[in-house]
Amino acid sequence: MSAVVDLGREDKRLLLRLARASLHEAAAGRPAPRAQTLHDDGFAAPLLQPRGVFVSLHTRSSHRLRGCIGCLEPRHPLVEAVIENAHASATRDPRFDPVRPDEVEQLEIEISVLGPMLDVNDAREIQVGRDGVGVSQNGRRGVLLPQVPVQLGWDRDTLLENVCLKAELPADAWRRGAAIQRFEAAVFSESLTPSSTDAES
Repeated sequence: MSAVVDLGREDKRLLLRLARASLHEAAAGRPAPRAQTLHDDGFAAPLLQPRGVFVSLHTRSSHRLRGCIGCLEPRHPLVEAVIENAHASATRDPRFDPVRPDEVEQLEIEISVLGPMLDVNDAREIQVGRDGVGVSQNGRRGVLLPQVPVQLGWDRDTLLENVCLKAELPADAWRRGAAIQRFEAAVFSESLTPSSTDAES
């Protein structure tokens, strides 16, 4: 399995469309739709491979996080994982109230398709901007996506400290025996993915 899944522009547009359809269903109080009911022309091979994926919702006006749920392990085909996690981001993120119908059009969707989780023996292996990071110890686990430290201007140590805090571990747990993993991701969103009317490069 490659470090970062190779998705074409059309694949990304389709995944974002499926995620938005699932978001609409979630806000309306309906269950997550099936992929085949949203797109009956079949799916390209990369979209049918099991992949870990996170779906993030941000407000368009202020780019504040409104929900983010995902799965680290590649248990389901990518199309299904995107639909399920878009629905979960709108309804099951414990940090937020469920998304209301009147909010849907004010939210932007960002999808992070994960590469494999790689064990880290030396923290210097981690490259800010390339790698997401997971830290685990004593049954607790925290994960931060690759784009987070870039958005917040963190260096490597700050990233590791914050992922430890997210796991509800001491900030220096990564120096004291916590297991560290890194992963790459293909990250794309509605505002950064050209529409179907744009010219192909």
